[in-house]
Amino acid sequence: MFYRIIDANLNRATEGLRNIEEYTRFILNNKEISTQLKNLRHAITMFFEKDYNNLINSRNTKDDVGKNIENITKKSNNQNVLRANIKRTQQALRVLNEYGSLDDSYRYKMYEIEKDIMKIVNYDKKTNIKNALLRNRNIYLITSQQGFEDDNDFIDRIAQILNAGVKLIQYREKNKSAKEIINTGKKLRQLCSMYDALLIINDRVDIAKIVDADGVHLGQDDIDIISARKILGEDKIIGISTHKPEDAILAQEQNADYIGVGPVFKTPTKPSTIPVGLEYVKWVKDNIQIPFYAIGSIDENNIFDVINAGATKVAAIRALMNSLNINETIRKFNEALNNGNY
Repeated sequence: MFYRIIDANLNRATEGLRNIEEYTRFILNNKEISTQLKNLRHAITMFFEKDYNNLINSRNTKDDVGKNIENITKKSNNQNVLRANIKRTQQALRVLNEYGSLDDSYRYKMYEIEKDIMKIVNYDKKTNIKNALLRNRNIYLITSQQGFEDDNDFIDRIAQILNAGVKLIQYREKNKSAKEIINTGKKLRQLCSMYDALLIINDRVDIAKIVDADGVHLGQDDIDIISARKILGEDKIIGISTHKPEDAILAQEQNADYIGVGPVFKTPTKPSTIPVGLEYVKWVKDNIQIPFYAIGSIDENNIFDVINAGATKVAAIRALMNSLNINETIRKFNEALNNGNY
């Protein structure tokens, strides 16, 4: 009788582990966890190898009263299958501990693996949500207060741009105090909420948290992505400027939600920075999977060149902040991005 119990639960545990392993291997593409599961499966099998003949001889599938009990659990998607097999494996390991003296460390190991898997799964859910938010926001305004007499004029200009259809704003301010940036950031937070727009704060992770922005945009000399994620949490959007392939690769490895690619053309915003040109845009298009925004003196006259290089999203400062007809400028941007011409 004991051998039948052990045989049934050994099969249940190893089959469950194989199911989980396939998920981590082919869906999560996680080599480390897949290897842990494979080693765990082999270790459990080897533990009972000495009893192999007794286990096989005890098997009586024909007269098993439990084989026809209906399983009413609905496994409607891959994650339901994953969770069902994790619990199935853990329960089988407990039985193998009770009846077969299998060390309980295997079950505890499975608990740790479950935690690691679900952390990735939950992160991927949030990443997919953020990707969906960015998918329909192809024009990215980077703000500048240069030329505006006061905060009210600046806020009015942002409201005009939002009203014209831009849904992604980065508040960029290099010359004001933290207190002033927070005050303006709170006004922009309210304004963006009215227009269903995302608010990103440039550089300052602390201020992004204080004003409850949707995320932060980092430069190469700012706090790193991983540290910013610890401060802001998994729900917030984190982007970073990149200027060469190595920057983009690292950003993707560190799970940035998007990257800035530029400056594509020479820009007075960063006069000492050498433009990366259209070649870097083409390289990112061919080699990087996360969303990217081309930036750097992009306007209605050269946007088509940027799109031809592979960009589907663009960021702009002067072309939007200084436009004499913001509705017309954004219309031309949208036509170029959506149709490839205007």
